[in-house]
Amino acid sequence: MTRRERTRQLIELGGLVAKADLIELTGDDRAAILGLLVEAAATLRGERREEQLLLWQRRGQRAFADGAISAE
Repeated sequence: MTRRERTRQLIELGGLVAKADLIELTGDDRAAILGLLVEAAATLRGERREEQLLLWQRRGQRAFADGAISAE
């Protein structure tokens, strides 16, 4: 991956954090945001990986389709 591709990837991932409203919901607390991501990674290392990943994928697809994030 080139430096340009990596930069684009990081910008897009930051955009997802913003789209999920995590910046505002955490008061831009980066430790809390990292904690959320670490917790998600731990979940993906667990026995329910496929089930949880499918749930998150569907929720994400709906959020993209709706153009906004809604609580479920």
